[in-house]
Amino acid sequence: MCLAIPGRIVEVVDEPNRLARVDVAGVQRTVNVGLLDDPGGGAGPGDWVLIHVGFAISKVDEEEANLTLQLLRGMGAEYEQELEELKASAIE
Repeated sequence: MCLAIPGRIVEVVDEPNRLARVDVAGVQRTVNVGLLDDPGGGAGPGDWVLIHVGFAISKVDEEEANLTLQLLRGMGAEYEQELEELKASAIE
């Protein structure tokens, strides 16, 4: 199962390529935030985003992010598997 998981942008690590370090449930990894670019500035440090296959696909507020994380934790094994895959890809 593939999920979009909320994460908080910690820092932009490569501005030209729109890569940012994002914290997802205690795991930090680099994701592309370029899909969220807009004339108003896009996503940056402190923003919450939904992440799927290495891309931030939507910006969400902190309340929505926390509610989504709560629902995902309730999924049990599927959510834990997704986090394990996320941890594995962060190591690579």
